[in-house]
Amino acid sequence: LKINIVLFDKLAVITTDPFMGHTSAIQVKTIAEDPEDQIGESALVIKGPQGRINRAVWGPLNRTIISAGEDTIVRVWDSETGKLLIESQKEVGHKKPITSLTKSADGSHFITSSLDKSAKLWDTRTLTLIKTYVTERPVNAVTMSPLLDHVCIYLFLENKSYVLYKILQQEIGGVKGHFGPINALVFNPDGKRYIYSQ
Repeated sequence: LKINIVLFDKLAVITTDPFMGHTSAIQVKTIAEDPEDQIGESALVIKGPQGRINRAVWGPLNRTIISAGEDTIVRVWDSETGKLLIESQKEVGHKKPITSLTKSADGSHFITSSLDKSAKLWDTRTLTLIKTYVTERPVNAVTMSPLLDHVCIYLFLENKSYVLYKILQQEIGGVKGHFGPINALVFNPDGKRYIYSQ
């Protein structure tokens, strides 16, 4: 069982894998100030599609939840009702499982990575595709700088991270020599370095 948690204020978005006959799900949990008061019930449960939901994040003003996973589709859900609001079009979306999803600092756009050897930049409100970054290897993780127009992607089979210009799609640097697959990338808030987890 794998759990991804994204916190905002006193709420957390949790994704759970398919397990023992249960489908994947997105759950919104209320976080109690006192651990003694914490309850197990979810404030909202959104039954996911078939397969794993690899990432779920809060949308603008926390009115929506954006999710993506093994079925290649990006979805936007109403964070109060759980209603599906919009989903990415198969013609422009990823062709293989989505491995990562990260929002920009201002929340206006987000980026996804996929085993289809690409990363894609999307408009948060409309799910309009803005840019596609094509690589020669599956992309396992992706993040964006909070300060500069930089995108960092990690190529799974090459064990290398690349830093690209977001708009011009030109490579400006890279880091080799990771000892195993990277599953998550995030820029430090100062924008000067990024952190990864294996």
